[in-house]
Amino acid sequence: MASLEALQKLIPQVRRDILRMVHQVNSGHPGGSLGCVEFFVALFQHVMKYSTNFTMDGKNEDLFFLSNGHISPVYYSTLARSGFFPVAELATFRKLNSRLQGHPTTHEKLPGIRIASGSLGQGMSVAIGAAETKKLNNDSNLVYTLHGDGELQEGQNWEAIMYAGAKKIDNLIATIDYNKQQIDGSTDDVLPLGNLRAKLEAFGWEVIEVIQGNDIKAIISGLEAAKAASGKQKPIAILLHTIMGNGVDFMMHTHAWHGKAPNDEQLAIGLAQNKETLGDY
Repeated sequence: MASLEALQKLIPQVRRDILRMVHQVNSGHPGGSLGCVEFFVALFQHVMKYSTNFTMDGKNEDLFFLSNGHISPVYYSTLARSGFFPVAELATFRKLNSRLQGHPTTHEKLPGIRIASGSLGQGMSVAIGAAETKKLNNDSNLVYTLHGDGELQEGQNWEAIMYAGAKKIDNLIATIDYNKQQIDGSTDDVLPLGNLRAKLEAFGWEVIEVIQGNDIKAIISGLEAAKAASGKQKPIAILLHTIMGNGVDFMMHTHAWHGKAPNDEQLAIGLAQNKETLGDY
Protein backbone atom coordinates (compact mmCIF):
# COMPACT_ATOMS: atom_id res chain seq x y z
CA MET A 1 0.00 0.00 0.00
CA ALA A 2 1.67 3.20 -1.20
CA SER A 3 1.78 6.32 0.96
CA LEU A 4 -0.20 9.43 0.10
CA GLU A 5 3.07 11.16 -0.80
CA ALA A 6 3.97 8.37 -3.22
CA LEU A 7 0.51 8.47 -4.79
CA GLN A 8 0.70 12.22 -5.33
CA LYS A 9 4.13 11.81 -6.87
CA LEU A 10 2.90 9.18 -9.31
CA ILE A 11 -0.12 11.16 -10.59
CA PRO A 12 1.75 13.68 -12.79
CA GLN A 13 3.97 10.91 -14.15
CA VAL A 14 0.96 8.91 -15.30
CA ARG A 15 -0.40 12.05 -16.96
CA ARG A 16 2.90 12.45 -18.79
CA ASP A 17 2.75 8.83 -19.92
CA ILE A 18 -0.75 9.34 -21.32
CA LEU A 19 0.19 12.48 -23.24
CA ARG A 20 3.34 10.97 -24.70
CA MET A 21 1.71 7.67 -25.66
CA VAL A 22 -1.14 9.32 -27.55
CA HIS A 23 1.10 11.96 -29.14
CA GLN A 24 3.70 9.55 -30.52
CA VAL A 25 1.15 7.71 -32.69
CA ASN A 26 -1.26 10.65 -33.17
CA SER A 27 -4.04 8.38 -31.97
CA GLY A 28 -5.86 7.54 -28.75
CA HIS A 29 -8.08 8.93 -26.04
CA PRO A 30 -6.41 11.40 -23.66
CA GLY A 31 -9.49 13.16 -22.21
CA GLY A 32 -11.08 10.32 -20.29
CA SER A 33 -7.68 8.84 -19.45
CA LEU A 34 -6.52 12.06 -17.78
CA GLY A 35 -9.79 12.34 -15.89
CA CYS A 36 -9.29 8.92 -14.31
CA VAL A 37 -5.61 9.12 -13.34
CA GLU A 38 -6.27 9.64 -9.64
CA PHE A 39 -8.77 6.77 -9.57
CA PHE A 40 -6.36 4.30 -11.19
CA VAL A 41 -3.48 5.37 -8.96
CA ALA A 42 -5.61 5.03 -5.81
CA LEU A 43 -7.03 1.67 -6.85
CA PHE A 44 -3.83 -0.04 -7.95
CA GLN A 45 -1.37 1.58 -5.58
CA HIS A 46 -3.41 1.78 -2.38
CA VAL A 47 -6.71 -0.13 -2.33
CA MET A 48 -6.78 -3.28 -4.44
CA LYS A 49 -5.16 -6.55 -3.35
CA TYR A 50 -3.42 -8.35 -6.22
CA SER A 51 -0.25 -10.04 -7.39
CA THR A 52 1.87 -8.85 -10.29
CA ASN A 53 2.55 -12.54 -10.93
CA PHE A 54 -0.45 -12.36 -13.22
CA THR A 55 -2.77 -15.29 -13.90
CA MET A 56 -6.09 -15.15 -15.71
CA ASP A 57 -8.00 -17.05 -13.01
CA GLY A 58 -7.26 -14.35 -10.41
CA LYS A 59 -7.89 -16.65 -7.47
CA ASN A 60 -7.50 -15.14 -4.00
CA GLU A 61 -6.94 -11.61 -5.28
CA ASP A 62 -9.07 -8.62 -6.20
CA LEU A 63 -9.95 -8.27 -9.87
CA PHE A 64 -10.38 -5.18 -12.03
CA PHE A 65 -12.25 -4.89 -15.33
CA LEU A 66 -12.06 -1.77 -17.48
CA SER A 67 -15.34 -1.55 -19.38
CA ASN A 68 -14.73 1.74 -21.22
CA GLY A 69 -11.66 0.31 -22.90
CA HIS A 70 -10.83 3.37 -24.99
CA ILE A 71 -9.14 4.95 -21.94
CA SER A 72 -6.43 2.30 -22.23
CA PRO A 73 -3.54 4.81 -21.91
CA VAL A 74 -4.22 5.41 -18.20
CA TYR A 75 -4.70 1.68 -17.66
CA TYR A 76 -1.44 0.73 -19.37
CA SER A 77 0.54 3.42 -17.59
CA THR A 78 -0.81 2.37 -14.19
CA LEU A 79 -0.16 -1.32 -14.85
CA ALA A 80 3.41 -0.61 -15.94
CA ARG A 81 4.06 1.75 -13.02
CA SER A 82 2.65 -0.93 -10.69
CA GLY A 83 5.05 -3.60 -11.94
CA PHE A 84 2.94 -5.69 -14.31
CA PHE A 85 5.25 -5.13 -17.29
CA PRO A 86 8.26 -2.90 -18.09
CA VAL A 87 7.59 0.84 -18.26
CA ALA A 88 9.65 0.97 -21.47
CA GLU A 89 6.91 -1.04 -23.22
CA LEU A 90 4.63 2.00 -23.07
CA ALA A 91 6.58 3.27 -26.09
CA THR A 92 4.91 0.56 -28.21
CA PHE A 93 1.36 1.87 -27.63
CA ARG A 94 -0.88 1.34 -30.70
CA LYS A 95 2.05 0.22 -32.84
CA LEU A 96 2.07 -2.83 -35.11
CA ASN A 97 2.38 -6.10 -33.16
CA SER A 98 2.31 -4.26 -29.82
CA ARG A 99 0.73 -5.86 -26.76
CA LEU A 100 -0.65 -2.38 -25.97
CA GLN A 101 -3.48 -2.10 -28.46
CA GLY A 102 -5.72 0.97 -28.62
CA HIS A 103 -8.41 -0.99 -26.81
CA PRO A 104 -7.20 -3.70 -24.41
CA THR A 105 -7.29 -7.23 -25.78
CA THR A 106 -6.34 -10.58 -24.31
CA HIS A 107 -4.70 -12.52 -27.15
CA GLU A 108 -1.51 -10.46 -26.74
CA LYS A 109 -1.37 -11.79 -23.15
CA LEU A 110 -0.49 -8.45 -21.59
CA PRO A 111 -0.32 -8.91 -17.80
CA GLY A 112 -3.21 -7.19 -16.04
CA ILE A 113 -5.66 -7.41 -18.94
CA ARG A 114 -8.52 -9.84 -18.28
CA ILE A 115 -11.01 -8.97 -21.04
CA ALA A 116 -11.11 -7.29 -24.42
CA SER A 117 -13.04 -4.09 -23.86
CA GLY A 118 -13.30 -2.27 -27.14
CA SER A 119 -17.08 -2.56 -27.38
CA LEU A 120 -18.83 -0.48 -24.75
CA GLY A 121 -21.45 -1.84 -22.38
CA GLN A 122 -20.05 -5.32 -21.78
CA GLY A 123 -17.78 -4.91 -18.75
CA MET A 124 -20.54 -5.02 -16.16
CA SER A 125 -21.78 -8.41 -17.37
CA VAL A 126 -18.29 -9.90 -17.32
CA ALA A 127 -17.58 -8.51 -13.86
CA ILE A 128 -20.79 -9.98 -12.47
CA GLY A 129 -19.76 -13.39 -13.81
CA ALA A 130 -16.37 -13.04 -12.14
CA ALA A 131 -17.98 -11.95 -8.88
CA GLU A 132 -20.32 -14.95 -8.89
CA THR A 133 -17.37 -17.23 -9.62
CA LYS A 134 -15.58 -15.90 -6.55
CA LYS A 135 -18.62 -16.67 -4.43
CA LEU A 136 -18.79 -20.23 -5.80
CA ASN A 137 -15.08 -20.66 -5.01
CA ASN A 138 -15.44 -19.23 -1.48
CA ASP A 139 -13.04 -16.48 -2.51
CA SER A 140 -13.66 -13.42 -0.33
CA ASN A 141 -11.85 -10.96 -2.61
CA LEU A 142 -13.65 -8.21 -4.51
CA VAL A 143 -14.31 -7.37 -8.15
CA TYR A 144 -13.84 -3.75 -9.25
CA THR A 145 -14.98 -2.19 -12.51
CA LEU A 146 -14.86 1.18 -14.23
CA HIS A 147 -17.49 2.46 -16.68
CA GLY A 148 -18.02 5.69 -18.58
CA ASP A 149 -21.19 7.64 -17.91
CA GLY A 150 -21.92 7.86 -21.63
CA GLU A 151 -21.38 4.11 -21.76
CA LEU A 152 -24.47 3.68 -19.59
CA GLN A 153 -26.53 4.65 -22.63
CA GLU A 154 -25.85 1.08 -23.79
CA GLY A 155 -28.83 -1.08 -22.84
CA GLN A 156 -26.84 -4.15 -21.82
CA ASN A 157 -25.62 -2.25 -18.76
CA TRP A 158 -29.12 -1.99 -17.35
CA GLU A 159 -29.86 -5.67 -17.81
CA ALA A 160 -26.66 -6.39 -15.88
CA ILE A 161 -27.42 -3.75 -13.25
CA MET A 162 -30.89 -5.26 -12.74
CA TYR A 163 -29.38 -8.75 -12.46
CA ALA A 164 -26.71 -7.70 -9.93
CA GLY A 165 -29.31 -6.08 -7.69
CA ALA A 166 -31.75 -8.96 -7.93
CA LYS A 167 -29.07 -11.60 -7.26
CA LYS A 168 -27.41 -9.58 -4.47
CA ILE A 169 -23.94 -9.54 -6.05
CA ASP A 170 -22.40 -7.87 -3.03
CA ASN A 171 -18.72 -8.49 -3.86
CA LEU A 172 -18.89 -6.10 -6.83
CA ILE A 173 -17.79 -2.43 -6.72
CA ALA A 174 -18.61 -0.63 -9.97
CA THR A 175 -17.30 2.91 -10.44
CA ILE A 176 -18.90 5.29 -12.93
CA ASP A 177 -16.62 7.96 -14.41
CA TYR A 178 -19.21 10.71 -14.06
CA ASN A 179 -17.57 13.47 -16.12
CA LYS A 180 -20.81 14.20 -18.04
CA GLN A 181 -18.95 14.25 -21.38
CA GLN A 182 -18.86 11.81 -24.29
CA ILE A 183 -17.56 11.68 -27.83
CA ASP A 184 -20.21 13.96 -29.39
CA GLY A 185 -20.82 16.40 -26.54
CA SER A 186 -22.23 16.44 -23.04
CA THR A 187 -24.28 13.47 -21.88
CA ASP A 188 -27.18 15.86 -21.25
CA ASP A 189 -27.15 16.88 -24.91
CA VAL A 190 -26.66 13.39 -26.38
CA LEU A 191 -28.90 11.29 -24.10
CA PRO A 192 -29.54 12.53 -20.55
CA LEU A 193 -28.94 9.99 -17.79
CA GLY A 194 -31.39 11.63 -15.42
CA ASN A 195 -31.01 10.95 -11.70
CA LEU A 196 -28.37 8.25 -11.94
CA ARG A 197 -28.14 7.71 -8.20
CA ALA A 198 -31.90 7.19 -7.88
CA LYS A 199 -31.91 4.78 -10.82
CA LEU A 200 -29.14 2.62 -9.34
CA GLU A 201 -30.80 2.61 -5.94
CA ALA A 202 -34.09 1.60 -7.55
CA PHE A 203 -32.27 -1.41 -9.03
CA GLY A 204 -31.16 -2.45 -5.55
CA TRP A 205 -27.66 -0.99 -5.47
CA GLU A 206 -25.81 0.76 -2.67
CA VAL A 207 -24.54 4.08 -4.07
CA ILE A 208 -21.55 6.07 -2.85
CA GLU A 209 -20.94 9.48 -4.36
CA VAL A 210 -17.46 11.04 -4.60
CA ILE A 211 -17.98 14.69 -5.54
CA GLN A 212 -14.25 15.48 -5.71
CA GLY A 213 -13.42 12.70 -8.13
CA ASN A 214 -9.95 14.02 -8.94
CA ASP A 215 -8.85 14.31 -5.30
CA ILE A 216 -6.82 11.29 -4.26
CA LYS A 217 -7.92 11.46 -0.61
CA ALA A 218 -11.60 11.65 -1.55
CA ILE A 219 -11.22 8.72 -3.95
CA ILE A 220 -9.53 6.56 -1.33
CA SER A 221 -12.27 7.42 1.17
CA GLY A 222 -14.92 6.48 -1.38
CA LEU A 223 -13.26 3.18 -2.24
CA GLU A 224 -12.78 2.30 1.42
CA ALA A 225 -16.44 3.09 2.10
CA ALA A 226 -17.38 0.83 -0.80
CA LYS A 227 -15.25 -1.99 0.61
CA ALA A 228 -16.93 -1.56 3.99
CA ALA A 229 -20.34 -1.79 2.31
CA SER A 230 -19.52 -5.07 0.54
CA GLY A 231 -20.96 -8.34 1.77
CA LYS A 232 -24.26 -6.75 2.75
CA GLN A 233 -26.60 -8.13 0.07
CA LYS A 234 -26.21 -5.24 -2.37
CA PRO A 235 -23.81 -4.47 -5.24
CA ILE A 236 -22.00 -1.16 -4.76
CA ALA A 237 -21.71 1.71 -7.23
CA ILE A 238 -19.42 4.70 -6.89
CA LEU A 239 -20.44 7.83 -8.76
CA LEU A 240 -17.07 9.47 -9.33
CA HIS A 241 -17.47 13.09 -10.40
CA THR A 242 -14.36 13.69 -12.52
CA ILE A 243 -13.16 16.36 -14.93
CA MET A 244 -12.37 15.15 -18.44
CA GLY A 245 -8.80 16.12 -19.34
CA ASN A 246 -7.89 16.87 -15.73
CA GLY A 247 -4.37 18.16 -15.18
CA VAL A 248 -3.91 19.69 -18.64
CA ASP A 249 -5.67 23.04 -18.65
CA PHE A 250 -6.66 23.24 -22.33
CA MET A 251 -8.13 19.72 -22.27
CA MET A 252 -10.33 20.19 -19.22
CA HIS A 253 -14.15 20.47 -19.13
CA THR A 254 -14.65 19.60 -22.81
CA HIS A 255 -15.45 16.56 -24.95
CA ALA A 256 -13.09 17.88 -27.65
CA TRP A 257 -10.21 15.73 -26.37
CA HIS A 258 -12.18 12.51 -26.10
CA GLY A 259 -10.25 10.96 -28.99
CA LYS A 260 -7.82 13.61 -30.19
CA ALA A 261 -4.04 13.57 -29.88
CA PRO A 262 -2.03 16.68 -28.95
CA ASN A 263 0.39 18.13 -31.49
CA ASP A 264 4.02 18.90 -30.65
CA GLU A 265 3.27 22.31 -29.15
CA GLN A 266 0.30 21.04 -27.15
CA LEU A 267 2.36 18.10 -25.86
CA ALA A 268 5.04 20.47 -24.62
CA ILE A 269 2.44 22.56 -22.78
CA GLY A 270 0.83 19.50 -21.20
CA LEU A 271 4.18 18.09 -20.09
CA ALA A 272 5.21 21.44 -18.63
CA GLN A 273 2.09 21.37 -16.47
CA ASN A 274 3.05 17.94 -15.12
CA LYS A 275 6.56 17.65 -13.78
CA GLU A 276 8.48 14.43 -14.44
CA THR A 277 8.70 12.51 -11.17
CA LEU A 278 9.70 8.90 -11.79
CA GLY A 279 11.34 9.04 -15.22
CA ASP A 280 9.71 8.97 -18.63
CA TYR A 281 9.83 5.75 -20.63
